[in-house]
Amino acid sequence: MRDTLNRRTIGVRAAAYAVVFATLLLSGCASSGEEASTSQVIEEGREVYAATCAACHGAGGEGQPEWHVKKPDGTLPAPPLNGDGHTWHHADGVLYRVVSQGGQILEDPGLDFTSAMPAFGEQLSHSEIVAVLTYLKSLWGDKTSRGLSIRESQTLVSERDPFPEE
Repeated sequence: MRDTLNRRTIGVRAAAYAVVFATLLLSGCASSGEEASTSQVIEEGREVYAATCAACHGAGGEGQPEWHVKKPDGTLPAPPLNGDGHTWHHADGVLYRVVSQGGQILEDPGLDFTSAMPAFGEQLSHSEIVAVLTYLKSLWGDKTSRGLSIRESQTLVSERDPFPEE
């Protein structure tokens, strides 16, 4: 019986390794095209960000000073989007909706929070919003929070709430 279990375990492991190897092999073959495509999306996002978002969030996504302190009108200054703020806590779908529908979607009476973020859904296309968010994620680099990669954390959260389909 022990010999049968060992053979079965070895067979399962071999199959798993074969799947992993094939996936890595295929992703390696496609990576140069994907990198070019991703870099094009990031460049488009950088251009749209510069024209649409930088006036409030800063040229490098650094946000406004004291972004976490309420202004007299109850709104918060524009937060950093470069990984130094809280943007990475939100899933792709939430980030998309904030850009498209405005920051009001995050408002919560219990938090006494009012957003000054306007909606850009009428100004920007689906692909432009995705490009801006992809550009912003490129600014995060290898930043961490509490020892965890913010990029990996945000990716995990986004699995449940991805960008909407076009």
